[in-house]
Amino acid sequence: MALDGVILDIDGTLVLSNDIHAQAWVESFASHGYDVPFEQVRPLMGMGGDQLLPTLMAELSEDQEPGKTIASDHKELVLTKYRPQLKPTAGARELVQALMEAEFRVIVATSASDRELEVMLKVAEVDDLLHETTSSSEAENSKPAPDIVQAALKKAELDPGRVVMLADTPYDIEAAGKAGVKVIAVRSGGFSDEELAGAIAIYDDPADLLHHYDRSPLAQATAV
Repeated sequence: MALDGVILDIDGTLVLSNDIHAQAWVESFASHGYDVPFEQVRPLMGMGGDQLLPTLMAELSEDQEPGKTIASDHKELVLTKYRPQLKPTAGARELVQALMEAEFRVIVATSASDRELEVMLKVAEVDDLLHETTSSSEAENSKPAPDIVQAALKKAELDPGRVVMLADTPYDIEAAGKAGVKVIAVRSGGFSDEELAGAIAIYDDPADLLHHYDRSPLAQATAV
């Protein structure tokens, strides 16, 4: 398996943010009169707002009120109230450095907005390393649709058969699969091995992947 590049997810993969996102959704829904428990929201982390809103409430859409404001309020809560609680996953920076030293083409693919992405890259302590990114503004539909993965492939001029994606949710795996990309998963997003079963390998977090790097699919590949 020859590889030219690695597509990186951010939330849950490089930043411990999935619980925070879920709590922010709960609060945003509640402020608009919707009682949505944390336990109902948490399994949907990895979806963008355009997918999550109608999944939870069929009548809501990110393009129309009140869904538009609920989605906007969720982002504000994450970036303001919960910003101090955001932390990098173990080994996030070190893994990105290893990927770049191996001369992989590394590009970010996330359902986050440009503003969220800027914050998350700083939290992950990789904002000085990762400059090639794609965000929600470049995809019509968020994960589990393949749009953002396809946008990353196009921007980086990468063949899907010569790329792996590092991600943390079943929606990442589904989106990547639809784009023809294999996934190395990490458990730092809070999903079980059963939920991540479509991945070619599963590690605890970036640090665990780095610790086992020599036996990982990345080391077995040939970077060009």
